[in-house]
Amino acid sequence: MTSQIDQLAITTIRTLAIDAVQKANSGHPGAPMGAAPMAYVLWTRHLRHAPSRPDWVDRDRFVLSAGHASMLLYSLLYLTGYGLELADIEQFRQWGSKTPGHPEHGLTAGVEATTGPLGQGFANAVGMAIAERRLANEFNRPDHEIIDHRTYVIASDGDLQEGIASEAASLAGHLRLGKLIVLYDDNHIQLDGPTDMAWSEDVLQRFDAYGWGTSRVADGNDTDAIDAAITAAEADGRPSLIAVRTHIGFGSPNKQDTQKAHGSPLGADEVRLTKIAYGWDPDAQFLVPPEVLQLMRGATAAGDALVADWEQRYYSFRDAYPDLAPELRRRMLDLGLAAGWDAGLKTYAVGEDFATRQASQAAIQALSGPVPELFGGSADLSESNLTLVKDAVPFEAGEAGRNLWFGVREHAMGGIANGIAYHGGFIPYAGTFLNFSDYMRGSVRLASLAGMHVIYVWTHDSIGLGEDGPTHQPIEHYAALRAMPNLWFVRPGDANEATAAWALAVERRGGPVALSLTRQKLPTLAETAALAREGVARGGYVLRRARGEDAGTPPDLLLIATGSELQLAYAAAAVLEGESIAARVVSLPCWEAFDAQDEAYREAVIPRAVRRRVTIEAGATMGWERYAGDEGAILGIDHYGASSPAATIFEHFGFTTDRVVDVARRVVRDGLRGRIPTLDPGHQPAGLGLPWHA
Repeated sequence: MTSQIDQLAITTIRTLAIDAVQKANSGHPGAPMGAAPMAYVLWTRHLRHAPSRPDWVDRDRFVLSAGHASMLLYSLLYLTGYGLELADIEQFRQWGSKTPGHPEHGLTAGVEATTGPLGQGFANAVGMAIAERRLANEFNRPDHEIIDHRTYVIASDGDLQEGIASEAASLAGHLRLGKLIVLYDDNHIQLDGPTDMAWSEDVLQRFDAYGWGTSRVADGNDTDAIDAAITAAEADGRPSLIAVRTHIGFGSPNKQDTQKAHGSPLGADEVRLTKIAYGWDPDAQFLVPPEVLQLMRGATAAGDALVADWEQRYYSFRDAYPDLAPELRRRMLDLGLAAGWDAGLKTYAVGEDFATRQASQAAIQALSGPVPELFGGSADLSESNLTLVKDAVPFEAGEAGRNLWFGVREHAMGGIANGIAYHGGFIPYAGTFLNFSDYMRGSVRLASLAGMHVIYVWTHDSIGLGEDGPTHQPIEHYAALRAMPNLWFVRPGDANEATAAWALAVERRGGPVALSLTRQKLPTLAETAALAREGVARGGYVLRRARGEDAGTPPDLLLIATGSELQLAYAAAAVLEGESIAARVVSLPCWEAFDAQDEAYREAVIPRAVRRRVTIEAGATMGWERYAGDEGAILGIDHYGASSPAATIFEHFGFTTDRVVDVARRVVRDGLRGRIPTLDPGHQPAGLGLPWHA
C-alpha cells in the first residue's frame, strides 16, 4: 500500500513534469505522469546510487530509454540531490539549461546515456550489462567482489517497437544478462494514438522467446506490486522485462489515456484540473513540499554510505592485489593508457603487401595485451573484418570472455558499443563492412554527439571489394560519414598507415573513430614506415616531396589521396617527374584530424600557392572541393559499382596510375578542373534516370 509520504513524493514528480512542460510550452508530460510511481519505487527502494558521487564505479546504472520523458529523470535528479536546482527545472528546454528536451550524457550529472531516438537507450543498457559482467570477470577475486551492480531501464512501447531494441533484446537473452532489468511503461498510447493501430503482438511472449524473465504489474500505481516485481527480477538469472500497466497523462480529467497527453503541454486549464484531481494546490507552480525534499535528499547520505563501504572494500582489495587495483582505477577514473601500450605495433617494409584489414588485425593483436580495455567484436563478419583477439575466449552466457559475437545485428551492435563506452572501463570496437555502417548510423551519430570513445572497424571499403557487387560497395559513405560532426573517419593507404590509424583511434578522447579498411592487398609505400605514425595522427602529411622542394622550389602540382588510391598518387608522381612536372603527394587519411591542426601545419602540407591539384579517392566526390580548390580536379566515383574482380573494376572506372597521370598532366598544362567523370559507368539499373557524374 502506498504511504502518504510516498504518494506525496510521486505527485511532486508528476507536477514538476507538468509545470516544466507547461512553462516551456513544449515537451512530453504524459509519460512522466504515468510512470512516476515505478520510477519512484526504483529510485528509492532498489537503485544503488550516490548523488554526490555520480562517477562512483560500482553504482547501478539507470537508463531512461524513453528519453522524451526527460522531465521524469530531471525531477528525480533534482529531488535526490544530483546538483540540479529548481531553477534548472524551470528552465526546461531553454537555451543553456541543464535540462534539455532529451537527456544528454555529460551535460547533466546522473544522466548515464544520451537517449531520445527510441530503442537506443535499451541497446545502451545491454552494453552496460555486458561491460559490468566483463569488468567483474577481470577484477573480482574470491572474497573481493569489487564490481557488482545492475542496469535498470524504463522503456516505452515505442522503444520496444524499434528494431534496435529487438536486436539487442535477442542478444541479451542469449547472453543471459541477469543484471539487466527493464520496466516497460505499458500505457497503450503512442504519438499517433492507441498502440493497437500498429501493434498487436504479445510483447511478453516475444521476450519469453528471447530468453528473458517476464512479469506483469496490472496497476502502475500499485507501488508494492512494482516493488515485488523488481525484487523478483533481481533474483532471476535472466534479463527481465516487467510490463507495468500505466496510464499516460494519469490524473488529467480530459487527456488521460489519449495521445493528447503524449507530446504537448496539457494547457493551463487542464493543468489546474489535474492538480485538483491530485489534491494539489491548483495555483502553485513547481511546488516541492519540504517533507518530500527531505525524504528524497536522503539518497545523498545513503549514497555516501554506499560509497564509503565500497571504498573500504576497495582498499582491502588494493592491499590484497596491489597490481590489480591501480589498473581498475586507471581504466575507470584516470582514463589514461598504460605505459608502453603501443610498443608492440608493427612497422612494415616495402615489399610487404597487405590489405589494411590485415594490418588492422595485427594491430588489434598487438594492442590486446597492453590495452586490456580494448573490447569488441563483429556483426557475424569476424573472419572478414579480422576483429578477433587470437587465443581469447568469447563472451558467452557462461563465460565473460574477450571476443564479442554480435550476430547479424549491426544497429544493436552500435548501440551496445555505446553502452559499453558509457559504462566505462573499456574502449569498445565494432566491426562490419563499411557499406553496412548505414545500419549503424543512428548509434554512430549518438556516439559522436555524446563524445563516446568507440572504434568502428569497417572493412571492404570501396569498389575494391570486387565480386560482391554494388550492393556491397560503398560509394557515398565516405562523404556521408565525414559530414557527421565529431566522428573521425580514417582511410589509411597502406599497412603502416593502418597501424597508425589504430594508434590514433586508441589515443583519441571525446568521440568515436571510424577505420575504413580494404579487402584487397595494397603495397607498402616507401616513406610510410617513417612518416605514417605522426602523419596519420595529424590527419594528413606530405608523403612524397616533389623534385626541387628541398632546394626551395615549390611543386607544380599536389596529388592528394586516401586509402587504396594513395598508391596511384605515389606512382603517378614518379611518372610525372619524368615529364618535368614536380608533384607532391599528400596523404590525407583523416580530414577531421587534419582540419584540427594549426594553420601553419595545414599550410605546410597543402600550400595555398600551389593551386594545381588532383584529389583521388574511389568514392563520391562530394566534399573534395575544399582540398581541390578552384583550379584542381577531383577524381572520384559518383555512381554505383559493379560485380567484377577489383582490378577490372578499377581499370574500367579509371582508377589507374595512367589515368591519374593523364588527369594531372591536363590539370597542369590545359587547366582541367572540377569533377572528372569515370571512364565507364558500367552496368547500371535500367531506368535509374540519374547522371553518373556531375
